[in-house]
Amino acid sequence: MKKPSLVLSLLPIIILVAMISLGVRIFGEEISAGTSQISLLLATVITAIISIVVLKVPWSRIEKGMMNHLSKTGSAIFILLMIGALTGSWMISGIVPAMIFYGLKLIHPSVFLAVTFILTSIVSLMAGSSWTTVGTIGVAMLSAGQILGIPSPWLAGAIISGAYFGDKLSPLSDTTNLASAVAGVDLYTHIRYMLITVTPAFLLSLVIYTVAGFLMPVSSSLSVQANLTSISTTFNISPLLLLVPVFTIILIVRKVSPFITLFLSAIAGAVVACLLQPDLCRQIAGNGLEGGVMYLVASLKMLYGSVSIETSDAMLNSLAATKGMAGMLNTVWLILCVVTFGGAMEASGMIQVITERMVRMVKSTFSLVGSTVATTLFCNITLSDQYMAILLPGKMFSETYKKMGYEPRLLSRTLEDAGTVTSVLVPWNTCGVAQSGVLGIATLVYLPYCFFNLLTPLMTLLVAAIGYKIIRKF
Repeated sequence: MKKPSLVLSLLPIIILVAMISLGVRIFGEEISAGTSQISLLLATVITAIISIVVLKVPWSRIEKGMMNHLSKTGSAIFILLMIGALTGSWMISGIVPAMIFYGLKLIHPSVFLAVTFILTSIVSLMAGSSWTTVGTIGVAMLSAGQILGIPSPWLAGAIISGAYFGDKLSPLSDTTNLASAVAGVDLYTHIRYMLITVTPAFLLSLVIYTVAGFLMPVSSSLSVQANLTSISTTFNISPLLLLVPVFTIILIVRKVSPFITLFLSAIAGAVVACLLQPDLCRQIAGNGLEGGVMYLVASLKMLYGSVSIETSDAMLNSLAATKGMAGMLNTVWLILCVVTFGGAMEASGMIQVITERMVRMVKSTFSLVGSTVATTLFCNITLSDQYMAILLPGKMFSETYKKMGYEPRLLSRTLEDAGTVTSVLVPWNTCGVAQSGVLGIATLVYLPYCFFNLLTPLMTLLVAAIGYKIIRKF
């Protein structure tokens, strides 16, 4: 096996970026319906051809690399399917409409963005999962904000910013544990050290969302009241509906796995739909079904497939139209193509060549941290997986940090400051694919409004430049 040159290693990436950029220009937000998948598969084939013909890498090695990456996506795929099921049952049961109803009554429109950011931060901190947060409270806040007339990209930005703040600091988060483990740092030492960069990024983001909320025009009170009336007319709204989200939070606090938590919460939503929304269940089941069969059919449909209800309110019709687990299949397809490309790139040795070149540029604290940030960003773009964006740079830079006398907590913080929060900003990264699929907003559309995700890597570089709390042994 030959070692690829830097130019050869960059070729598949350049081709992929060019194809996806062209796809965005032609298809816009519909690019994930198939164009991105074809682009990724074509880039994978090009990588494989270069590897086999030029680098003399056997196909078995490339195939093994792809299979290794695919084996790590099982949990993410099941979580996505459960989010689809939960969204369907929580919408038809009236849980999400109830959260919207009470939210619109209690939260002033001017502070809605700031409250969304804070609320998703708290939930994610407890859950340790940005995906679970976005798929539950995030969906409800998005719908409520849209009723108020707040632009969807701003809402998605606040939701994702809060979700990734909590994910980043929660001791229950897999990426938080991974970053500390890779660098060999105590978990809570790692979390405390992250506060140096995370706190200013959080506060600046909160200021931005607060100011934007006061400057942003919103729907008139009459319009909002009309929407509230439509919701209360269509659904049986009751505080009892909020017991299901409380049940979900209890499961989260008790550290039940995200898959089990989402599954049980989705089933609970279907049960509540049968108890409190019988008319909607009858409408969904159709064919004149009654009794137990009608409820069973309606429950299954809202969990796995596309359902819609007919009301006199076009907004409510759109809000209550869900796709269940089937609605996540396009996202699952894209994730499979994403990890296949990442596996081929790693097996060919191209990723290692590019990252090794970055290590050579290290000469100072700022260049060391900057190179680590650049490498994690690069891995998020090329390997399309936040775990690999933490693991690979962590392994590569570990000895460099030691040789230069830096504490390992500097490495663990940098890995997560750049790896975790930027994964959701890459359209073909598994995180970007998942969140855009759940929220129904393209990655490049919400990207400019994810202020916490954008500011955190910049804070990392700023702290490195001034040397604040960065200690060298020699």
